Amino acid sequence: MEQTELVFIPFPIIGHLASALEIAKLITKRDPRFSITIFIMKFPFGSTDGMDTDSDSIRFVTLPPVEVSSETTPSGHFYSEFLKVHIPLVRDAVHELTRSNSVRLSGFVIDMFCTHMIDVADEFGVPSYLFFSSGAAVLGFLLHVQFLHDYEGLDINEFKDSDAELDVPTLVNSVPGKVFPAWMFDKESGGAEMLLYHTRRFREVKGILVNTFIELESHAIQSLSGSTVPEVFPVGPILNTRMGSGGGQQDASAIMSWLDDQPPSSVIFLCFGSMGSFGADQIKEIAYGLEQSGHRFLWSLRQSPQKGKMEFSSGYENIEEVLPEGFLHRTARIGKVIGWAPQIAVLAHSAVGGFVSHCGWNSLLESIWYGVPVATWSMYAEQQINAFQMVKDLGLAVEIKIDYNKDSDYVVSAHEIENGLRNLMNINSEVRKKRNEMKKISRKVKIDGGSSHFSLGHFIEDMKDSKVI
Repeated sequence: MEQTELVFIPFPIIGHLASALEIAKLITKRDPRFSITIFIMKFPFGSTDGMDTDSDSIRFVTLPPVEVSSETTPSGHFYSEFLKVHIPLVRDAVHELTRSNSVRLSGFVIDMFCTHMIDVADEFGVPSYLFFSSGAAVLGFLLHVQFLHDYEGLDINEFKDSDAELDVPTLVNSVPGKVFPAWMFDKESGGAEMLLYHTRRFREVKGILVNTFIELESHAIQSLSGSTVPEVFPVGPILNTRMGSGGGQQDASAIMSWLDDQPPSSVIFLCFGSMGSFGADQIKEIAYGLEQSGHRFLWSLRQSPQKGKMEFSSGYENIEEVLPEGFLHRTARIGKVIGWAPQIAVLAHSAVGGFVSHCGWNSLLESIWYGVPVATWSMYAEQQINAFQMVKDLGLAVEIKIDYNKDSDYVVSAHEIENGLRNLMNINSEVRKKRNEMKKISRKVKIDGGSSHFSLGHFIEDMKDSKVI
């Protein structure tokens, strides 16, 4: 049997890397003809440590470090330049990979933010496929806005901080401007142009692998099928249920031990992602809201990086300094405030009954997989649209805030937070019932006969039809 090689180029943050590794595992397990090489780029901030696999068919190639610019904060300009300087490195690495006569290159699978690499695939005469790590509704939103901007003169800035709404085919309800991704309005540092550039290039690939499943996003997927965009393959939920996120084993053990002592479905877990942090006023409102709700809680509280630093959020050295006086003492019997959290392990624990989330797509899929109801508190990127879809279109979440932006000065009040927590923990809510049903469905779609299992097979057949393998 001739071995064929797929090249994966993921965006170098842990959520995208983890999803890329999991889809690579699915492909090589499904079809043993494939071997996959994953190219790892490294930002000058954050970490990609923890990526490993026990599969002989998958290997990692870490590209040499690069110097990008003197910019000190992540921006559209920085990310674009970072990817451009990697093009010759990727080209050289693929040349090295194909030097052996026993390796036959079959295609590239490129992250949604790495579309510059389509040009490299073209040079080698192989097809490119896009791996879109968010959902189908967001994919359709980006494509629709890009089309309106480029061909119908849409001024995106008209929607900034606005209640004005846009009809988007992949969403049931009209989308208010206040939940548009903040980068869409970022002309100064290049975020808007970066999004538009990548979205234009989505249309050049042979197909788009999306981390979703038909039963979750039936309306969005149906809207995309038969349209002018490349064929969509819903192959999710792609989850990494084993990988940690940079914390310590000792921290994890203490957290899990605390959860072991709590009643079933009694704990609210608050976690806001690798970039999720709040100012002092908002931290105090969250604390008061938790205390007034009376519910048990596990709160992952992270501090912002120093202004101008290219870093993710980190734990506090002295957590008492930012909390209301006496809060830890008053809530000692029902709550635990931590830094880093082993999110997968926490969501899988029987004591957890609700999840206050920033609504990153991976986190939402994890919450569905484990059947944990979500209260939305979106922070950045596409999370506002994810939250909007979950609350308004799908009825799979309750709202604390769907239009919050971590860079705004708005402070969500303790009263709003308390109400959201009470709604979240309502054991008879329709949201909780829907979550339980979707949990069962999410477990079935990836096994033989399931919709995502079929879609992955269809993707492999599509590669065969390209006559490359």
